[in-house]
Amino acid sequence: MLRAIVSLLKTLNSETEPGQISLALCFSMIVGFTPVFSLHNLLVFLLVLVLRVNLSTFILGLILFSGVAYLLDPIFHLIGLAVLTSSGLEGLWTAFYNMTLLRLAKFNNSIVMGSFLFSLVLFAPLYFIANKIIMQYREYVLAWVQKTRIMQAFKATKLYNVFATYSQLRGGV
Repeated sequence: MLRAIVSLLKTLNSETEPGQISLALCFSMIVGFTPVFSLHNLLVFLLVLVLRVNLSTFILGLILFSGVAYLLDPIFHLIGLAVLTSSGLEGLWTAFYNMTLLRLAKFNNSIVMGSFLFSLVLFAPLYFIANKIIMQYREYVLAWVQKTRIMQAFKATKLYNVFATYSQLRGGV
């Protein structure tokens, strides 16, 4: 866990595109809010591996959102129940349930349906908010930390030079 946090801080301080970090956070929200062994999560894991998203952010976000999901389960249940019992969508849900692949997706479960819809609604706002926060962090906080006397003194040490050389050899930041 500590290694994941250090990796996230390195990512935030690096030249990694903010969109890659934000997208990883959004994908981790979908997987974290919904039950892990759902069919749509297989697609999300595939997208995480295919697209250039930051894996340490994804893993840390997955841990965070999985913990929050337990607190939000009653809300997920209410959302899912409202959608699944809607008389206008009854034919759609019957057709979905009669398809084997969609039956495996477990969308007939109120918590799966509610958490999936909840995470889809929050996907775009979380992406843009996280992007904005990352850019603000880099512009103000990181710039301030780089200017502090402690950081300037640390950068002047041999330890920092060894770390920077080692990091460059490994292909890191």
